[in-house]
Amino acid sequence: MKNKKTAIMQRIIAITFAVVLSAVNGNVFADCGQCEDSHDQAADIVEVADHAGQFKTLLAAAKAAGLVETLKSEGPFTVFAPTDEAFAKLPAGTVEGLLADIPKLKEILLYHVVGKKIMAADVLKIKTAETANKKTLSVKANDAVVHINNAKVTKADIKAKNGVIHIVDSVLIPPKNIVEAAGYAGQFKTLLAATKAAGLVETLKSEGPFTVFAPTDEAFAKLPAGTVEGLLADIPKLKEILLYHVVGKKIMAADVLKIKTAETANKKTLSVKANDAVVHINNAKVTITNIEAGNGVIHVIDSVLIPSNH
Repeated sequence: MKNKKTAIMQRIIAITFAVVLSAVNGNVFADCGQCEDSHDQAADIVEVADHAGQFKTLLAAAKAAGLVETLKSEGPFTVFAPTDEAFAKLPAGTVEGLLADIPKLKEILLYHVVGKKIMAADVLKIKTAETANKKTLSVKANDAVVHINNAKVTKADIKAKNGVIHIVDSVLIPPKNIVEAAGYAGQFKTLLAATKAAGLVETLKSEGPFTVFAPTDEAFAKLPAGTVEGLLADIPKLKEILLYHVVGKKIMAADVLKIKTAETANKKTLSVKANDAVVHINNAKVTITNIEAGNGVIHVIDSVLIPSNH
């Protein structure tokens, strides 16, 4: 009886009528053509997923969350769809917890859905995608493998009349903290290494909230030769510069347009300028906004911020 109950629960919490992109590249997408038969073209996302036979948990979860009719509507939608095997990988108790909290279940399911049609070829052009509930997914393509957050795309471009499905091997869960969100993005290796060296990882995993203006690996590469090595040899200075990128409250993109300065975690001041749909923090251009985590938000910038006294 217990096993039967657990099986039912696992099916009901099929968490992801799912989202967004899946990316492009050889082997991952090689067999997509076989997915595009006339049946799929005439059917909606729900019908296509049901026909595939490997999304029983996902479909049950969508039904429990009241999202079936939404996903049968005109759309278009992109769904990153975890298989039944992906749901089976969730930690013990996850399903039960979501079943007891339908608003949270719905939030997670919508985290897998993007409100436009994104085919595999389009993924090469983007690094993030906004979900149906206004959150941000990270998109990475490396060595013929595409990841959405930490989930691997195993098959792409399964077409439906109101959108497209890309299959993923893990359920997408919004990142718990800034450090986890930066790790999903895959373009902050230098920043994360510096944060670890400065002893700030646990701080950025704490309750927050935080806003982090995050320089990419390319931004660090623009620094004069020897700068990063010099900072790693001077931890107090490294820590001061890293904290200059952190604000001790959550500032979303819409809020940035209303302010001209922001106080950093080490009591210094950043200049905020918005002109012609371009925002600069000091001399750094904001390239991506609103990568949310459980304890704050990341805005991506194209240059490292250096305090004026350095």
